[in-house]
Amino acid sequence: MTERPIDRLLEIMARLRAPEGGCPWDLEQTFATIAPYTVEEAYEVADAIERGDLKDLREELGDLLFQVVFHSRMAEEQGAFAFDDVVEAIVAKMIRRHPHVFGEADHRTSAEQTDAWEVIKAQERAEKGKTASLLDDVPVGLPALTRATKLSKRAARVGFVWPSITKVLEKLHEEVGELEVEIAAGDMDKARAELGDVLFVVANIARTLDIEPEDALRATNAKFTRRFQYIEAALRERGKTPEQSDLAEMDALWNAAKAAE
Repeated sequence: MTERPIDRLLEIMARLRAPEGGCPWDLEQTFATIAPYTVEEAYEVADAIERGDLKDLREELGDLLFQVVFHSRMAEEQGAFAFDDVVEAIVAKMIRRHPHVFGEADHRTSAEQTDAWEVIKAQERAEKGKTASLLDDVPVGLPALTRATKLSKRAARVGFVWPSITKVLEKLHEEVGELEVEIAAGDMDKARAELGDVLFVVANIARTLDIEPEDALRATNAKFTRRFQYIEAALRERGKTPEQSDLAEMDALWNAAKAAE
């Protein structure tokens, strides 16, 4: 019988973590030390998708899979669970959360399925004893803007929500005004808190408009990078660097880059 690629990967991971003859670096790692790499690999997957590079996506998905294998191996060493348990758990979860596919439920639209999904997740939380708060299982480790959006979505499901986008925008203007007051007062601690309030309202705007804020910000980051690189290239043609330029010149080039798009 031909060995499956996943079996070979599991064998490699076990060898890397072998007390005798394993890799010293891999042996030193813990869940906590590997977690940042796991997050980084997830972002690299997203980056490959953003660039539309399927060859790179294949490689990055492999790197992310290796992270799953790494965590699973460390858990197996502690007698907690193994890779097969991870697979079985997600298989069971997907079947449980898709009764319209694997059961008798009749969800005809994506919206109906999403509503049913949230009901099932709430039942799962209750079964795990996570009933203290609707917000309990929104992961703290998420990027803050993503977590803010998820928190506001949870609260919105029980009616804790501004009635319209107009009201959310009014709240944004209010929070920006409060930020301006603290900046003018020179109180940076309060300004920091007010800036957080501004960003949380921005997350609510994203939720209200059904826009993923991380996607929107990534697109703006790419746009900024593209236009600033245009400025750098234009300055090089003039025999200059950004340090040798001034805001007026660079702003004019920025507008040229914007117009070129």
